Amino acid sequence: MSEHYGGITIGEALEATALTAGKKPVEWSDAAAIQAAEVRATGRTSIMPGGVAAAAQSAATLNARATRDEDKTKLGAILANATAKLPADKPATRKDAEGVMGAEMRNDPNLTTHPAGVAASVAAAARLNQ
Repeated sequence: MSEHYGGITIGEALEATALTAGKKPVEWSDAAAIQAAEVRATGRTSIMPGGVAAAAQSAATLNARATRDEDKTKLGAILANATAKLPADKPATRKDAEGVMGAEMRNDPNLTTHPAGVAASVAAAARLNQ
């Protein structure tokens, strides 16, 4: 559990994604979900240069050009130690989970979320925090 007495934080949920879907190549839907999570965790209106979301966007761009999966950046590389990379963090809420899920779905060609992805991890954290 977290030192934040409010429950599991968004940063911790991102780190959980590194464990559950760490070998998945970063796609646009992942980058969008990570961006939504970072904005909610930090309370900022935009992503932080050099932060988790910026790294995810860069990885998604490079992965879209890569032809072989082994050349693609994986979620685990982006989300490892996410709590340390976020300048602020907060316990995940249902509203946070809905926002992250919406971002992931809107940026997926099939309008779905990954079963063990970013949205699923934030949703699980929010459920446990209720």
